[in-house]
Amino acid sequence: MKAGTNLEKVLEANRFAVTAEVGPPKGAGTAGVLKKGEKLRDFTDALNVTDNQTAIVRMCSLAGCTLLKRVGVDPVLQMVVRDRNRIALQSDILGAVALGIGNILCLSGDYQSFGNHPTAKGVYDLDSVQLIYTLKTMRDEHKFLCGEAISGEMGIFIGAVENPFADPFEYRVMRLARKVRAGVDFIQTQAVFDVAKFKRWMNSVKEYGLSEQVHVLAGIIPVKSAGMARYMRDYVSGVAVPDEMVTRLEQAADVKEEGLKIALEIVEQIMDIPEVHGIHIMAVGWEEIVPMIVEQSGLLPRPEL
Repeated sequence: MKAGTNLEKVLEANRFAVTAEVGPPKGAGTAGVLKKGEKLRDFTDALNVTDNQTAIVRMCSLAGCTLLKRVGVDPVLQMVVRDRNRIALQSDILGAVALGIGNILCLSGDYQSFGNHPTAKGVYDLDSVQLIYTLKTMRDEHKFLCGEAISGEMGIFIGAVENPFADPFEYRVMRLARKVRAGVDFIQTQAVFDVAKFKRWMNSVKEYGLSEQVHVLAGIIPVKSAGMARYMRDYVSGVAVPDEMVTRLEQAADVKEEGLKIALEIVEQIMDIPEVHGIHIMAVGWEEIVPMIVEQSGLLPRPEL
């Protein structure tokens, strides 16, 4: 098998992958990132480090990924186009590869109005699809966007995100097709709560022939309160939380235990979809749930390749 990141090896070996997320701190302390990495390392194949998520200033993803490598984690560098022009993006890509970080996830980024600097100017010199193309050009053609040559190898496993649930639903698979044409290798989706609708999207992915060209990892958000479920249902665009799921949590004697049950049920159904190649668990502020989901879903031990 060709050399590559751990995540790439797992997916290319047709093993069901597990990834999760680490949110870096609002400070320069390293202990939190290292602790999360050690806690999740044996239960995942790679860990994303978010890039100023919700437009709130935090330690940069590149530093977080470097810290995770210290504790033996294969990191996924999240990179948003909101804050950097093409010069800075390509520079950071070179830096990541130099530090042994090969998984790079391309995102647009949340609008500044959501964060703690709402008057900050957005850059958006490239969009997320153009960033995918940039990475592919740097890796496969050994060139910058301007056409100048890059010295040395560029081992990159290119990722992006996709939302199967946003309107218009029929257009979602076409958005994915654009990213596949640009050169994406793996996709992490928005959280799946409505599995039936997700299956319809995956059927379209298969019909378009995309499931043979890209690895799809289904997003999982474990819900630890009824209020969280209601908020996502009512206010988070593109997240489809069924009313019956909210009711289950509202009526549960132990809400966190019910949230775990729901997550396990969703993972079980997702694992029955042959075209889905893994899960991406987004347990913001509830990282201790990740090992439980992975273990109780029968996804241990993780492959060593």
